[in-house]
Amino acid sequence: MNLAIKEAWRYQLLTYPNPAVGATVVKNQKILSVEAHKEAGKAHAEVLALKEAYLKEYPNSSLKDIVNSDEIHKFLITNHNNFFNDCEIYVTLEPCNHVGKTPACAMLLESVKIKKVYIGTLDPNNEASGGLKRLLDANIDVEIDVCKTETDKLLYPFLQYQSGHFNFYKIAMREDGSVDGGYITTQDSLNLVHEIRTKIDVMIIGGNTVRIDRPTLDSRFSKSKKSPDIFIYSKSDTIDNTIPLFSIPNRKVTISSELDLLNSKAFVMIEGGFKLLNILEPFVTYLMVFLSHKVPKMETIDLEKLGYETQYRYFLNDFDEVIYLKRVNSH
Repeated sequence: MNLAIKEAWRYQLLTYPNPAVGATVVKNQKILSVEAHKEAGKAHAEVLALKEAYLKEYPNSSLKDIVNSDEIHKFLITNHNNFFNDCEIYVTLEPCNHVGKTPACAMLLESVKIKKVYIGTLDPNNEASGGLKRLLDANIDVEIDVCKTETDKLLYPFLQYQSGHFNFYKIAMREDGSVDGGYITTQDSLNLVHEIRTKIDVMIIGGNTVRIDRPTLDSRFSKSKKSPDIFIYSKSDTIDNTIPLFSIPNRKVTISSELDLLNSKAFVMIEGGFKLLNILEPFVTYLMVFLSHKVPKMETIDLEKLGYETQYRYFLNDFDEVIYLKRVNSH
């Protein structure tokens, strides 16, 4: 389950409006696959994990060229050859039991006659829940609440989406907490940030940052290149409109000191330093920190002193660490 959790965190926020979910398939005590849901509308974690496990046994199968979730389902249901009869799958979230943009994962697990399913967190979404009952009705062995504390942490952003809005603050810094002096992290971090920008409803940035840095704030390093609308938080609306961010097509730019928007949009990303974080703190429940270890310092900032508790952290590469923190006492 820890492998599934680790893989899912690498796609946190990229699966909006779906939850980040990971899955691991084991056969005869051997790990065959570790996969995660990567994008809304695409194959779920369980489907990808079953596919990769099957290809370990049948590497030349035509399945390797199938990417459509519905087609993967159909192939495995027709051609599983009882391969999964002695397989176990670990899933961070209860397999879905409804047909939406993709078929139901619980139905697939039932159809391929999986031996046992380990579930981290039961699905709080009534529309998608019911997978546990379906598996049990099919006489499949199921164990729930596996590593539940950690799988609950993974699910938190999704629960916020479901509540109506989720505001998170992205900040890049060095080990000593400094945030100035141009690009801090590597291209890998920039790529991830740009992918997340394609998912959000609006991006908020401070007026002074716009005036000084003259940014573009696009998503040129993402797959889709879809750039977000921009909200510039500023008490003055006098901002040079030749700054590159204003030239991005199909983008709405708003300049205002009114923050009603923070409660009206479902998925809001705020970028900035500690000054803007202090101003907007009442609206922020979640931090995404890109911490650069490229230039080590004698003193390292204690992020939890900011009033947030670490949910997960991992290294994106040798230098860049991604850290997710939730505000203490937030629900």
